[in-house]
Amino acid sequence: HYTFNLRDLASVVQGVLSADPKAVLEPADLCRLWAHENLRVFRDRLIGGEDREWFDSVLQGLVPEILGEDTAWSDVVKVDVAQLLYGDFMVPGAEARVYAEITDTARMVSVVEECLDDYNATNTKKMPLVMFVDAVAHVARISRVLRQPRGNALLLGVGGSGRQSLTRLAAAMAEFDCFQIEITKSYGKIEWRDDLKKALLKTGEEGKPLVFLLSDTQIVKESFLEDVNNLLNSGDVPNLFDDNDINGITGSMRPICQALNLPLNKVALYSHFVKRVRSNIHLCLCMSPGSELFNTRLRNFPSLVNNCAIDFFAEWPEDALRSVAYSALESVDLGDDQTKSSIVSMCSKIHQSVEHASARYLEEQRRYNYVTPTSYLEVLSTFKTLLALKREEVSTAKRRLVVGLDKLQATENEVAQLKEELIEMQPILKKTSEEVSEMMVVIEKDKAEADKTREIVVREEAIASTKAEECQQIKDSAEKDLAEALPALDAAVAVLRNLKVSDLSEVAKYANPPAGVKLVMEAMCVLREIKPAMVGAAGQKEADYWVPGKKMLQDAKGLLDAMFAFDKDNIPDKVVKAMMPYIESPDFEPEKIASVSKACTAMCQWARAMIKYHFVAKDVEPKRIALKQSQEELDELTQKLNKLRSELGAVEEKIADLEAKFAESVAKKEELAAKVADAEVKQDRAGRLLGGLGGEKIRWNETVKSLTAQEAHLVGDVCIAAGAVAYLGPFTSEYRLSCARDWRKQLQEYGVVHTEGCTISMVMADPVTVRQWRVDGLPADTVSTENGIILSNARRWPLAIDPQGQANNWIKNMEAANQIEVCKPSDKEFLRTLENAVRFGKPVVMENILESLEPSLEPLLLKQTFKQGGSLVIKIGDSVIPYHPDFKFYLTSKLPNPHYAPEQSVKLTILNFTVTMEGLEDQLL
Repeated sequence: HYTFNLRDLASVVQGVLSADPKAVLEPADLCRLWAHENLRVFRDRLIGGEDREWFDSVLQGLVPEILGEDTAWSDVVKVDVAQLLYGDFMVPGAEARVYAEITDTARMVSVVEECLDDYNATNTKKMPLVMFVDAVAHVARISRVLRQPRGNALLLGVGGSGRQSLTRLAAAMAEFDCFQIEITKSYGKIEWRDDLKKALLKTGEEGKPLVFLLSDTQIVKESFLEDVNNLLNSGDVPNLFDDNDINGITGSMRPICQALNLPLNKVALYSHFVKRVRSNIHLCLCMSPGSELFNTRLRNFPSLVNNCAIDFFAEWPEDALRSVAYSALESVDLGDDQTKSSIVSMCSKIHQSVEHASARYLEEQRRYNYVTPTSYLEVLSTFKTLLALKREEVSTAKRRLVVGLDKLQATENEVAQLKEELIEMQPILKKTSEEVSEMMVVIEKDKAEADKTREIVVREEAIASTKAEECQQIKDSAEKDLAEALPALDAAVAVLRNLKVSDLSEVAKYANPPAGVKLVMEAMCVLREIKPAMVGAAGQKEADYWVPGKKMLQDAKGLLDAMFAFDKDNIPDKVVKAMMPYIESPDFEPEKIASVSKACTAMCQWARAMIKYHFVAKDVEPKRIALKQSQEELDELTQKLNKLRSELGAVEEKIADLEAKFAESVAKKEELAAKVADAEVKQDRAGRLLGGLGGEKIRWNETVKSLTAQEAHLVGDVCIAAGAVAYLGPFTSEYRLSCARDWRKQLQEYGVVHTEGCTISMVMADPVTVRQWRVDGLPADTVSTENGIILSNARRWPLAIDPQGQANNWIKNMEAANQIEVCKPSDKEFLRTLENAVRFGKPVVMENILESLEPSLEPLLLKQTFKQGGSLVIKIGDSVIPYHPDFKFYLTSKLPNPHYAPEQSVKLTILNFTVTMEGLEDQLL
């Protein structure tokens, strides 16, 4: 690829002409632009540092010739040669993308990071990239190629260096579609031709810019590269389209060519289609240099070099490694800034040391091991994961022991306190028992007095009850007699209430009243002791009650009030005697009087009721006297009884109070007794606990101190363990020990505290788990144990180099309880086996892996899961299936010294399970 021709010179001119004239105002601006295009076309194609330094010196020497001897390179280019970059992406979303010099490196990184965030927000397949200056420079180079018509790129670097990810990002920044084929087990020439046809139709017919991304792992057949070579040369692939396709293409091109006034024959239409394809399609080929296959491909298909801008993805420089580490560990608590800086430096040193160890491994053992930027990202991720895991593990163990020690200390304090409480409670318990006994005697005495008082009260209550019955009988008899007169009295009163004043006034108007009226008025005057008027001649005068009666009637209201207020209980006997003739008179009946006067009827009825009440009350009076006497005796008895009851109540209240105090004292006594018993039981149990764990206290204290020291050493120890998990799987024991020894030395130089002589086994091994591994068939040597630890802690699926089959047997035994599935790449239905295992969360071991992996396994190896309908799914081949979190994937190879390409190495955790001398000795013994 060191062959140069006029096409390269044309590329320089094309790059210069693509700049905005408004941005190139001075000769120095044009010189810088010209220098940049030469760097991109010629310098980026050079391999060694010596060649690039020579080119830099030649380019710098040309500046005085162009701008004059007084102008030096440093006057024109203010930055380092590697930092001279041009691009059109510094103003995201601009309608007119201006190709101009990028002078603000920090701003460039920021813009690219924003574009990366936009990409991740709109795509299911996220790219967790860390942007640093070197990576952004590659994005600028790829963007330059994509903005040029017929611009194609050959991206050279080991797998995992970011070639594909940065290409996708550059395509998104240019707002181009990115097309990449999907390899399945049955992918062949027909599928390749179909994918190629889709890409060409999209760029030719639709006129849409397209980035065709192809990696060397996707080149299943070499004929793919022949088509790519033709596409790079002419924009066409022979025999790709059949007649129907040609007719469709010419039909779609006809209106376009007609609008451009181009010939409309079939050849011209197809030629314009090819021209549009060459202008819109941008092939980006990702390949790994250095292999014989790569050299052969370049010789067989020269357009890969002649028609592509080459961009070498070299090893990350020191500042890039540190920048990525700082970004990855930003959220991790590593103590002070000095420790974080040391760990960042340590991670880069680990990466570089493994690169040197891999070179030595190849030279001495003829075994290949590739260290890529992906491996570096893996060690950073592993460090964060293991540090969080170990911190939780150590803090949990320490917390348990501290809690145990606190409990022991609390128990000791409680025992001492219980002893003091027992000493204090014994006198109180004795005194309370005495008080209870004394109180019991007082209660018994008061109860006897209360019983005597209660007997007297019962006797007096019987007497009072008899007297009350007697009073009630007298009262009932009197009320019975009164009941005879009361109805008549009530009826008379009711008649009076219905009597109107006007009715009485009418009676008073009689000048010569009827006999019945006179009779009633006479009876009323006699009853009220109103004297009659004497009328007639002297010596012959007669008593006349009409005159006083009429006078009485004239004050009708007063008469009614007098009748209502009449003292019926104290009628004089002479009045009663004078009233008898009227009462006994047949004419003095209400029925007869009713025919004469309503008012007189009422007065007649009232008068008769008063006399009747008089006689009844006269008979009842003795009974009333007797009732009064009995009531007085009853009141006296009741008063006496109430006094006795009061005395009895006071005594009973006193007894109740004493009994309450007694019960309280008894409860207090029982409570004290229970406390004493409980204290004695607790003291006994605590004593036995202290006796049983007293010896453990010393050991626990020592363990807590050890865990505290381990906690302080975790950052350094986990750094060693993370490096081992990420890098040391493919190495043999000698190289692992050498790397770990170098890392510990580096930790010491950086001042990072760590456990002396720490290894991955010392940091990550769980004795119980290791014991179970050995039961399942894992050899007992150190390398096998380390392999088991790496396998269980690595994020990537393991690939065991297992010529003796020990790892295969161990994995099968270890996962037997989980219904492990076994398959081989040669099985026709191995993808179906994998799909079922992924769906149901079963482990799978794939045996007999060769040096190349089935391309259809890539989504599974990279764990390219995504969300669909709220569920986690993965695409395997043409099927999208649910991804069960319990799924595990193991790969084993019987090849003793396989050579896996970098693209495959970065997807797997390679573990060297080759039997060691130490392991063989252990098994033989």
